[in-house]
Amino acid sequence: MAYPTKLDHKFIEQTLIIPSSTTSISLPLTFLDLPLAGPIYVKRQFFYRFPHTTDYFYKTTLPSLKHSLSLTLQYFSPLAGNLISPPPPNKPYIICTQKDSVVFTIIESLGNFNHLSANNHSKNIKDFNHLVQKLTHKTTLDHNDIENNTFIFPLLTLQASIFPNHGLCIAITYCHVMDDNCCNHFMKTWSFIHGNCEVVDLKSSPCFDRNILKDPKGLENVFLRDYFEERKTWKNKLIGKTQTQVTEEKHQDYFKATIDFGKEEIERMKRWALNQWKENDHETKPPQFLSKFVVTCGFIWSSLVKTRYRNDNDDDEKEEYFRFAGDCRDRLGYTIPKGYFGNCLTLCHATAKRKDLKGEDGFVNAVKVIERAVNEMKNEPFKDATEWRETFKKMYEFGSVLLVTGSPKFNVYEIDFGFGKPVKVEMMHSFKCMSIAESGDKEGGLEVGLVFKSGEFEYFCSVIEQGLETFKF
Repeated sequence: MAYPTKLDHKFIEQTLIIPSSTTSISLPLTFLDLPLAGPIYVKRQFFYRFPHTTDYFYKTTLPSLKHSLSLTLQYFSPLAGNLISPPPPNKPYIICTQKDSVVFTIIESLGNFNHLSANNHSKNIKDFNHLVQKLTHKTTLDHNDIENNTFIFPLLTLQASIFPNHGLCIAITYCHVMDDNCCNHFMKTWSFIHGNCEVVDLKSSPCFDRNILKDPKGLENVFLRDYFEERKTWKNKLIGKTQTQVTEEKHQDYFKATIDFGKEEIERMKRWALNQWKENDHETKPPQFLSKFVVTCGFIWSSLVKTRYRNDNDDDEKEEYFRFAGDCRDRLGYTIPKGYFGNCLTLCHATAKRKDLKGEDGFVNAVKVIERAVNEMKNEPFKDATEWRETFKKMYEFGSVLLVTGSPKFNVYEIDFGFGKPVKVEMMHSFKCMSIAESGDKEGGLEVGLVFKSGEFEYFCSVIEQGLETFKF
């Protein structure tokens, strides 16, 4: 195989994978897809032990990966298509024709597999860039004429990166016309078919029926209005970055690290938070139970604020926002099929003063507001939906935001292509995000991925260690 070499990898090939059975399909977006429609991409990487040469992978494993992917796309055919975003007042929609396909890129990585797939130490974000393919949008008219352009967004791209004699990374990048639940469904289907090497009867086939979701509050009109407003901001997101952004990225290194919490550590967090709540707050009745999501997120959020603003006393009155998505599949009052394809999420947030998160009771204060936001979501999933866009604009303009991606309930470490379970599942995201998943190493635990600026990670670890020691008493 002859292929060009870059500093961090060697290109092997790029293939267009066509669904094994192709039919044209057009899908309108539902009202719950609209808040996430456009240039919003999710990137996830699955690292597997694979002690074989590149040549072995190319001749034996790659053909079956391609074949099983084609069979999988037979079930998930819309993912081979595009999101079409025409100018207002036309609504966006998904279309897949018999000519459409998914780009599957194969490289040989020259990176250190053990380093990139390890927890509890920081890795430069740049070291991951060659492992993830980007989705590239298209436009039908002048790049500067945003109002009259029709944007075309491919929905899915995949990449396999072989680390000779060490490992394999399978990466997925997808447009947010489906949520994490659907992505998980797709990846588990692909890995299952790959393991069986044939078309099989799936326990749960994807469901594309757009009449399943009901919109009794008329939120589609609100979300469509917000979508058209957001569309006006795409010029900077798609056409080019400002000089300030380019300068900041050029001179700033960011580092990704995963913090792994065991079941017992999380149980201590719960006991500590509830005890402190009971002892010190006589106005708000504490719940009988705290979830591991609430206490882990509260601990991370407060620790991150203490880290990033440890020398900042002037803005302690500033608002800190914690944003997360809530799965609505069991909260709408009617049945949503297990394999429903699309977004079925509500957008939630918690708010606290920076000084209240930095102080001695920062962890408990964070737990209280996150717990309140979770309960509000459970009781009334779309309570403030008409104000989502204005609320989120306010967050970014006047406060500081931490946005949750991923979920601990999807069991991503069960996605086995026949190489064993992943040694690491990584999400690529920005400095303002945290990713969360079940622990790959500690049963009943959680792992949290964060992005740090240079020098932050070490201080953050000391804050975490101090907190975990406190919870022992």
